[in-house]
Amino acid sequence: MFRKLLVLIITAFVDMVGLLMILPLMPFYARSFGASALMVTLLIGSFTAAQLISAPLWGRFSDRYGRRPALLVGLGAAAIAYIVFAFSNSLWLLLVSRVVQGAGGGTVGVIQAYVADATDVKNRARALGWLSAATNVGVALGPPLGSLALLAGPSGPGLVAAALCMTNMLFAWKFLSESREIEGDPKQHVKKPRASRQALAYVITHAREPGPRLIWIYAIAMGAFSGMSAILALFLMDRFGVTERRVWIFFTYIGTISVITRAGVLGWAVDKFGEAQLSRIGLVLLSMGLVSFPFVHNYMLLALAIACIPLGTAFTFPCVTSLLSRVIPANERGLYMGVQQAYGGMARVIVPLWAGWSYDHLGRNVPFITSAILVIGTIFLNLGIDDGRKVKTTDVVEAAV
Repeated sequence: MFRKLLVLIITAFVDMVGLLMILPLMPFYARSFGASALMVTLLIGSFTAAQLISAPLWGRFSDRYGRRPALLVGLGAAAIAYIVFAFSNSLWLLLVSRVVQGAGGGTVGVIQAYVADATDVKNRARALGWLSAATNVGVALGPPLGSLALLAGPSGPGLVAAALCMTNMLFAWKFLSESREIEGDPKQHVKKPRASRQALAYVITHAREPGPRLIWIYAIAMGAFSGMSAILALFLMDRFGVTERRVWIFFTYIGTISVITRAGVLGWAVDKFGEAQLSRIGLVLLSMGLVSFPFVHNYMLLALAIACIPLGTAFTFPCVTSLLSRVIPANERGLYMGVQQAYGGMARVIVPLWAGWSYDHLGRNVPFITSAILVIGTIFLNLGIDDGRKVKTTDVVEAAV
């Protein structure tokens, strides 16, 4: 179990390094082509729009054919996208690179299902926290590497990210074995997973049940976080004069706090508070950080406001995902992790587009206030959900069958 988890953690880390080499630079590249704030968020949202379509398909594919092939295809698509980004000389090519990566990047749910396969129920939130910590090390290291790659010219970050991604693909191909459920006896009688569209509809038609509620909490909070992230570089540029060569400092700051929290604090906090209670604490911290941005006019307050964001996400998302994994049967785990990413993807399209439009037309503070209100709403949605330790894995999903 530990070996498989370690390989997954390394794979996720390298993948995030490549992504974060590119992401902080995207608004600056887009502005150089004359893009508005709305266009910048459209570029960012196009990635998640492609994920919205692909995530349930990848989840179902991984349930049927294995986690490993789905993950390898996603890494290959990312490498192609980085090469397109490296040679982009227009907004539409930037858009193509984001769509290609998003279509192949609906594998976040696959990786989460992989981790869930490799761990027992008691240690699942902790393992997901380690995975998140690894990705946030990538968040911390990717931006400075991207700025360093700029020394080789505008195409440098994209080419370096592509090389990292191809190396990562080879590493996963060599060292990552298939998950336990897929390696089982093919003659074993396991209930066939439902179709993706049925799973998507189930989240709406049974929205009051624990599983769908957890998916809604994840999606809404993720959308609010993404709305902030989509305009953060523009906000720093417009209010504090931050350039593309300094923006890495803020993303590295966020990533460092995330790593420390998820690797050093999350496991203890889960044991002390339980997953449900800790997720509510995370939502409170996230809303506090978001609502603070309109009142930030110096670096001290900015540092405090930004710090609440990774603290909130570190306590919220691993716990919500772990809770979800408890209330779905193992043979549909990949499917429903993909559905969670699909709804999260929908929110990551809608909220950032609103953030970009409102930033241009209603004022720089409106996107942050909107995101804070959304997160506060999820706190109430979270009430009544227990820590999942007493929930039978088949109760929630199979009740509707």
